[in-house]
Amino acid sequence: MLSKRCPFRDVRERSETILGRVQELGIRIPRPLGHGPSRFIPEKEWAGKRIWSRQKTIQVGNEDAMMHTLFADSFATLGRLDNVTLVMVFHPQYLESFLKTQHYLLQMDGPLPLHYRHYIGIMAAARHQCSYLVNLHVNDFLHVGGDPKWLNGLENAPQKLQNLGELNKMLAHRPWLITKEHIEQLLKTEENSWSLAELIHAVVLLTHYHSLASFTFGCGISPEIDCEGGHTFRPPSVSNYCICDITNGYHGVDENHASPAGSIPTTESVCEVEALMEKMKQLQECRDEEEASQEEMATRFEREKRESMFVCSSEDEESAPARDVSRHFEDTSYGYKDFSRHGMHVPTFRVQDYSWEDHGYSLVNRLYPDVGQLLDEKFHIAYNLTYNTMAMHKDVDTSMLRRAIWNYIHCMFGIRYDDYDYGEINQLLDRSFKVYIKTVVCTPEKTTKRMYDSFWRQFEHSEKVHVNLLLVEARMQAELLYALRAITRYMT
Repeated sequence: MLSKRCPFRDVRERSETILGRVQELGIRIPRPLGHGPSRFIPEKEWAGKRIWSRQKTIQVGNEDAMMHTLFADSFATLGRLDNVTLVMVFHPQYLESFLKTQHYLLQMDGPLPLHYRHYIGIMAAARHQCSYLVNLHVNDFLHVGGDPKWLNGLENAPQKLQNLGELNKMLAHRPWLITKEHIEQLLKTEENSWSLAELIHAVVLLTHYHSLASFTFGCGISPEIDCEGGHTFRPPSVSNYCICDITNGYHGVDENHASPAGSIPTTESVCEVEALMEKMKQLQECRDEEEASQEEMATRFEREKRESMFVCSSEDEESAPARDVSRHFEDTSYGYKDFSRHGMHVPTFRVQDYSWEDHGYSLVNRLYPDVGQLLDEKFHIAYNLTYNTMAMHKDVDTSMLRRAIWNYIHCMFGIRYDDYDYGEINQLLDRSFKVYIKTVVCTPEKTTKRMYDSFWRQFEHSEKVHVNLLLVEARMQAELLYALRAITRYMT
């Protein structure tokens, strides 16, 4: 890792020298299993680390001043340059905000002790069986002095953390069920009670890692070479992979090269982009000509919310194998799938009654100073981020499309914006895209490469990463709204 990923040249060179001497002693050196930071994005995208819309290449050790600062800050904060960072770096403005927020949540002064913060990260990531994030925070938990016994299972952690399990599972899968009674149970449990400030910190951590699990699966993040499942000691074969790679989920360069995004345009895929742009133009013209009544807007929202329950994947392909991490949470059968199968009703949450801007932001900032500002900045960057491009087209206003993606995610959680026409969603998001969105947001552990490849086939990989940033932040804000509303109701 240090010989390839450290942003400081002297450390890279010294590490390479040490590795060379170790090899001379006959000690085997591991090599990466698979290619690049993502299983979904071809290796060629990382060979020069092409950054979308900036027309230049970036490699660790060959980056511009802004990139070097981001890499150095990430390395100094985390002690590593992880694959999440290397995928997010497609969008440096967002990455900077993300790293600053995550650093504050995990390492700066706050209500919770450091080992609690990492353990809550483990609990949250485990709900989606995200062994990648669990492994990272197991190491961090131990590094800051956490008790190894806690890692044997949630029942070995303090009762105070065990009590957080119910909120963890509801936030991850059915946040609309959270009530002020759930908050009261956590705040009034005698010696194991949480303070309001501690609970806000915990809620932000839980929602952060639920949504980061979505990003990890949605972008097919690979484990680093020093992590479980990230390396092999077998030498590469002539064809650059061998049977041991296949059994570990890597199927060789052909799988990467088969990825449609960024490939040579086909008539069908070009037409797909053109058709989407034409729909955006037509919808804008309809907006200018007439506006639907409030009754019609409400009807369209309910229809979209109802239809979203029946959007599901028919994939036979298995997602990436993961180590079992279920010992870190309770009630393993609880999930979003139960809700969708039984057609349970999701109540409507009107943003006009409780919004992040008017209510959630101030509550978080009051109880956990500066975090509301950091989250608000991150939400706005993800929502407004644009390079005014769509696939091969430039000078495109993408605001309508970004809003449709954001509002569709909130619609799945029952959240309604009175001023939005939900009829636009069916015009702009096709079925394959909806399947991908719902899977990444609701059951990210089921995301497959085929799902990733099947939507927006002619768009750049950086644009698909951009989609995942929208999914991450819209999901996190949706979870926060339900939790913060319940806390507000408890307080009043």
